[in-house]
Amino acid sequence: MHMLYDSDAFAVVHILANAPADGDNVISDGPQIPRHGFEIVDKRSGKEVYLDGSWAEMFQIQITAWQQSTPSQEEVEDTLEGYASLAQMPVIMH
Repeated sequence: MHMLYDSDAFAVVHILANAPADGDNVISDGPQIPRHGFEIVDKRSGKEVYLDGSWAEMFQIQITAWQQSTPSQEEVEDTLEGYASLAQMPVIMH
């Protein structure tokens, strides 16, 4: 789990669900499909959305673009606002 962004309004975490923990000896029983995603927490509404699959791929493209253009906090939060509109799950423990 990697914290990518944290502000008064939003938090974004990159979750590598199948990544072994440090020190784990993993024995593979065959091919595994890597499952990773992004959790976006809207701190103002107390809700979160988890992006995986094609949504995660689209968000990763956005992150790559941000790394090359260094956007303002307002630009980042405008984009996160769009994803936060999908949030339905209340944040219970964080």
